[in-house]
Amino acid sequence: MSWAPTFLPSFIYMRKFNVTGLCIPGKHYMVDISEKIRQIIPMIEQGDYFTINRARQYGKTTTLYQLELLLAKECTVIAISFEGVDDRVFETPENFCQGFLYICSKYFSERDLPGSEVWVDSSVTSFDLLDAFLNKVCKAQKIVLMIDETDKSSNNMIFLRFLGMLRDKYLRRGRDAGATFQSVILAGVYDIKNLKMKMVLAGAHQLKDGEKRINSPWNIAAEFEIDMSFSAPEIATMLAEYEKDHQTGMDTEAVSKEIRAYTHGYPYLVSRLCKIIDEKLEKNWTVQGVQKAVRVILYEKNLLFDDLGKNLESDEDFYKLLYDIAVNGESYNYYMTSPAMDWGIMFGILRKQNEQVVIDNLIFETIIYNHFIIKKRIASVNTGEADITRTMPDEVIEDDKLDMALCIEKFARHYYELYNDKDSKFLESQCRILFLTYLKPILNGKGFYYVEAETRNRQRMDVIVDFGPEQFIVELKLWYGEQKHEKALGQISKYLDSKNKTEGYLLTFDFRKTENVGKPRTEWVEYNGKRILDVMVGL
Repeated sequence: MSWAPTFLPSFIYMRKFNVTGLCIPGKHYMVDISEKIRQIIPMIEQGDYFTINRARQYGKTTTLYQLELLLAKECTVIAISFEGVDDRVFETPENFCQGFLYICSKYFSERDLPGSEVWVDSSVTSFDLLDAFLNKVCKAQKIVLMIDETDKSSNNMIFLRFLGMLRDKYLRRGRDAGATFQSVILAGVYDIKNLKMKMVLAGAHQLKDGEKRINSPWNIAAEFEIDMSFSAPEIATMLAEYEKDHQTGMDTEAVSKEIRAYTHGYPYLVSRLCKIIDEKLEKNWTVQGVQKAVRVILYEKNLLFDDLGKNLESDEDFYKLLYDIAVNGESYNYYMTSPAMDWGIMFGILRKQNEQVVIDNLIFETIIYNHFIIKKRIASVNTGEADITRTMPDEVIEDDKLDMALCIEKFARHYYELYNDKDSKFLESQCRILFLTYLKPILNGKGFYYVEAETRNRQRMDVIVDFGPEQFIVELKLWYGEQKHEKALGQISKYLDSKNKTEGYLLTFDFRKTENVGKPRTEWVEYNGKRILDVMVGL
């Protein structure tokens, strides 16, 4: 037919980047996670029971689906989810046992697989009877049970009893005293040990005298230590598939490294940046395109960022921990007994790195900074404190070009005028957030900033500002003497080298109350072949 040649090629470009729900091969551009799957398979083969606890939109469902496709070739798989299940299922043991069997039967019938009728038994009305039922069906065949969204119900006490039954069966299997599932895999945001804590927070359970907030009927679970974040080479596998279809000429290695640099491989953020570039930025598959996509995502509203904001305000200790890490440059070793640290890691906001806890990625970090900045501005208005945001964008931006030197000079003048009579201890803890508070409305959606994590500590913090095609590097320092100041010039010159820049900005806060400190001092200096604007502000 005459329309065939023009119609058929449209199918080639049907695939898209997906950020909602399950990713399906052939329909979506996907990172090749086969290596991660290969690491999980031995755990199943040796009969491990385990949990995959990762933050929202971290690829748990897609990982289970990939496992299901592979395992179905070798054994019976039952892959179910508690998402959308009627809460009445969790009200009584009878409801749960019948509901569980119904969900399993439905799994087979929806896929036209044999075995649906096996899972229909109206006599199974207690956990003892369910135990006997599972002993019978698991003797006949090797079954792997996967349950997604295990933390969807607000009332999980019945589910915890179910897990206790599976734990008992697992232990009896080790003594050759009965059959059970070959492997059980649970997936959700909350760890099983934290399900009761979730119920307490939701008001669905009230602790009795002596009852612990955290306990687990799942202490048989093997450790699941597989890194589910995407490395740059893994991201490149997805971009290579896209490039086959669209032939944009992108440097997949460079683009994947840039995406990884901003996201640390957080699956949702990786896919979202790609989707923005593909659909909103005219397929600008360059390093600069990635930076533009970051600028877009930082001003989006989505469930992941909503959760981030809610979790920030959920606990005073957690808020203080994030503020200390992000703004004050404090280093914290990871302690398993810290609820604030575990909370942040569970929700993907923090991660462990070299025995310390750090904010997971630059995008989260920038959102967290913005949260602190907004709170700072609101607090300033409510208390009548001076507002540092006095510079209008058009004072330092001309023809869409940011004059960073003038921007910093104006900050220094405003800072001195507003805060020269303030307590030095107050300013020492506030100077960094004051600069970022000043900077944010100037960028006003046309640019963005982030803090270089490797340089953030109590003495030093490098702020990288992207505005249009230009990138500016500003180092914030506290004054610790001439020798340390000379060292700071050397540090920023090396950092400029690493970024292939010849010009940078050093902003030093001096809290000595001496005759040598006062109005801001500004001068351009040449150091190791770099041109550096050296600005010092004091009291």
